[in-house]
Amino acid sequence: MKPVSLWDDAWKRLRKNKMAIIGLWIVIIYFAIALFAPIIPIHPYEQQVLDHIYLPPSFKPAGEVMLKQWENHTKKIMKKEGRTEYTEAEQAKYDDMLEDIATNPIHQRHYILGTDSLGRDILSRTIYGGRISMSIGLVGTITALLIGIIFGALAGYMGGWVDSIIMRIVDIMYGLPYMLIVIIMMAILGRNIFILFVAIALVSWLTIARVVRGQIISLKNSEFVEAARSSGASSGRIIFRHLLPNTISIIIVYATLSLPSFIMSESFLSFLGLGVSAPLASWGSLVSDGVNGMGLYPWLLLVPAITMTIFLFAMNFLGDGLRDAFDPESKNQA
Repeated sequence: MKPVSLWDDAWKRLRKNKMAIIGLWIVIIYFAIALFAPIIPIHPYEQQVLDHIYLPPSFKPAGEVMLKQWENHTKKIMKKEGRTEYTEAEQAKYDDMLEDIATNPIHQRHYILGTDSLGRDILSRTIYGGRISMSIGLVGTITALLIGIIFGALAGYMGGWVDSIIMRIVDIMYGLPYMLIVIIMMAILGRNIFILFVAIALVSWLTIARVVRGQIISLKNSEFVEAARSSGASSGRIIFRHLLPNTISIIIVYATLSLPSFIMSESFLSFLGLGVSAPLASWGSLVSDGVNGMGLYPWLLLVPAITMTIFLFAMNFLGDGLRDAFDPESKNQA
């Protein structure tokens, strides 16, 4: 009978989880769009076209939508004033708009998801906002993994006073008001994307450090570790070549489940006005901008909010699927 590796077995069970596979494909599509955003034929995310402010989502040319919007607004004024024809000023403006639409190629643009208060394309801003949000999530996750794995592995393998010191530091940092510290850092050091990376990753490594420590403690007295010690392997080699590879499944699951939490943290900071600075945008800052005008211009809120929600759900479905796939208990039950 051909032996089945942990990875083959996990992949086999992951494929049976339809929601996890759907989540995986959604995540791949999101990252592909974010990665290739510069070559996708969309309008520049920072370009302002003041003639196109607050255009609703439409597949029609911007000039046509703009003219229709002006006509509807003018008709409301005419109805309120009890007249049926344009004034001279309104007729002159209407003629000027027709001429401008016919001669200016910028009015041939299509805004399928609408525009914002400065005439910027919501589609391109949502895509580039996703690049920022996902980058912060990735950097936060990678930083948490690097710091947490190193400190957790050292604490679990070395034990004694090393373990006590590291775990007391973790306990102290757990007791600190994390979000308040992040807000204070952003307020003092300024709205800089690098500061945002550091602030979000500040205490994000604590949980993975505890998880890795527990796994290392349960494995460090195993026979394969004793064999490595007998062959003269150093502590570093034992940790990084023998112990950590046996905890990789838990680390992967933690990474997929923690990335959405980093995006949510960034979104919360951006909603408070402490996120990325203009002209850059993130999903959180776009949602914050959309809240102010959601009554009159609902697409400003709905587009980034729905986009972010779909990604967060996909990541959670994928994380849950990976957890079930790597869980030996579910293997035994099957």
